[in-house]
Amino acid sequence: MGKKTKAIAAIDIGTTKISALAAEIDNDEVAVIGASSQPSYGVKKGIIINMDSTVDSIKNALEEVETMAGFDIQNALVTVSGNHIKGFSSNGVMPLSNREVKKNDITGSVEAAKAVVIPTEREVIQILPQEYIVDDHDGIRDPLGMSGVRLESRVYIVTGAIAVAQNIVRCLNRSGIKAQDMIIQQIASAASVLSEDEKELGCALVDIGGGTTDIAIFTRGAVRHCSVIPIGGNQITSDIAIGLRTPLSEAEEIKKDLGHARPQRLHNDGTIQVGTIGDRDIRTVSRSTLNQIIKARTEETLDLIKKELDASGLYDMLSAGIILTGGTAQMNGIVEAAENRLELPVRIGFPQIMGINDVRTPAYAACAGLVLFSANGSKKNIPAGKSRKPFWSVGDKMKQWFTEAF
Repeated sequence: MGKKTKAIAAIDIGTTKISALAAEIDNDEVAVIGASSQPSYGVKKGIIINMDSTVDSIKNALEEVETMAGFDIQNALVTVSGNHIKGFSSNGVMPLSNREVKKNDITGSVEAAKAVVIPTEREVIQILPQEYIVDDHDGIRDPLGMSGVRLESRVYIVTGAIAVAQNIVRCLNRSGIKAQDMIIQQIASAASVLSEDEKELGCALVDIGGGTTDIAIFTRGAVRHCSVIPIGGNQITSDIAIGLRTPLSEAEEIKKDLGHARPQRLHNDGTIQVGTIGDRDIRTVSRSTLNQIIKARTEETLDLIKKELDASGLYDMLSAGIILTGGTAQMNGIVEAAENRLELPVRIGFPQIMGINDVRTPAYAACAGLVLFSANGSKKNIPAGKSRKPFWSVGDKMKQWFTEAF
């Protein structure tokens, strides 16, 4: 008898867009059946600054997805981003008394690792298991059934500002749905674009959105470092608007259609037509001028990424290189620019998910990752805390937010 079809919904709240997906799981196959991306006007650098505008964008995205999918969405997974996101490694120990490791022992060791002091204005968002140690044997992915005297877990704990998470939950509730779970953006993106080999060999997932650049570093199959840089594609758009004296909306279109992050690669420069602010006059400017603006800001962003990779202490372990995703990863020439600046191999990460072709772009990486997280949750055997999801465990306060109506 076949397994029952299950529906999943996901929402990615970004600075420039709010994306929503609906997917079905049928016999372990995940397929997107509805997708929408709406302009975001109430978010700045990953933080909600206008709840009414954010709620309107969420509602618009949900209505379109529900129409395509043919069912009403009542709850959804959601991303969280912003430079309030902080992560650190922690260890927890569970005595075994020379017996086999049971599921409760694994859960207990992870709970022990979570027993750290964090500021009162912050809360644990995710716990990401790295490896386990049974007695003197380290590097164990799944210790279940192994015998020993002592079990130690090594985990990566991600915390965030309580107020930021509360505002996300409130916006979803005002949109008529409940937040099922919350995952930081770069981990969600990684779930849809990284291969197991890349995570094992060592790689950095760099999600360049409109307002932030979210980084996750993997080695030996697990997350080792996460960080957020408060700069993204919007800064490039703003520079174009100022430099060419054109509206922001037109600057964004020029960036997408005509811009190039490595202008020295272009053999035919030429000119482009741009609108001006406040009137309908059209001006002619050199395409070289446009691309020099893009090049300067792109290199600044890449230098900040390189600085973060160096600060993590893991730069020399990135054998599989850099995987770029997010909306800004679609800009022409960014792979060449990143390889030149970061001195590592670079590729664009496309979501590996079935269904609607429109979602197989870097801009939908986080949303696609959310549904894959939910779909694959029951297949993993690494419990983390008391959450029903074995990937991670939200804090007790955050669990309450998911069940309360604001």
